Amino acid sequence: MPEGPSAEYVAAMEDVLEVYHRPYDAQRPVVCMDECSKQLIGEVRAPLPPKPGHVAKEDSEYERLGTANVFMAVEPLAGQRTTQVTERRTRVDWAGFVQMLLLTVYPLAEKVVLVMDNLNTHGVASLYEAFAPDVALALAARLEIHYTPKHGSWLNMAETELSILARQCLDRRIDDRDRMAREIAVWEAARNTAEARINWQFKTADARIKLKRLYPSFDA
Repeated sequence: MPEGPSAEYVAAMEDVLEVYHRPYDAQRPVVCMDECSKQLIGEVRAPLPPKPGHVAKEDSEYERLGTANVFMAVEPLAGQRTTQVTERRTRVDWAGFVQMLLLTVYPLAEKVVLVMDNLNTHGVASLYEAFAPDVALALAARLEIHYTPKHGSWLNMAETELSILARQCLDRRIDDRDRMAREIAVWEAARNTAEARINWQFKTADARIKLKRLYPSFDA
């Protein structure tokens, strides 16, 4: 968070907080999106098999095999998340993930209310870079975008879900992007079957009290 008051930060924060407290609407689902990179690590020597009462032991040496990108979209009120593993995270990769969300995951929604950080790849221009103008325009028309403020990643619930993914699925060496995609798909299916939800409690009124230092001050 910024140290001093910032009207831009406060405006974006309150905008996102208000979005989070909209009632559930299947025609306008609120979806949080984020992405992260994961180092692909190969073993130099095969791990020793575990002995009774002990965990498997990995050699301290390893081989770097590049990285993979994981896109994450989570719909907190429905307890559903969608992932996609890609080689990179370019504008075209982001646009492809958004197209998949709109056409495959939410084909009947009037608009998808998309909350994400203001990365240079996260915008309508990326759709025009990836698709023909008529396709890009049609996709953009079904998006309602809300950006979290700079240094405001704590506001993005997709970041919370990525943290859970890292702890539950990616906390070991994985050497192949396809293998990573398969394991993440199993994790995603289990979380969705359980309808694991994020119970967001922090409201605008709370921010105005607990984060008062971030607000510009006015003389009476």
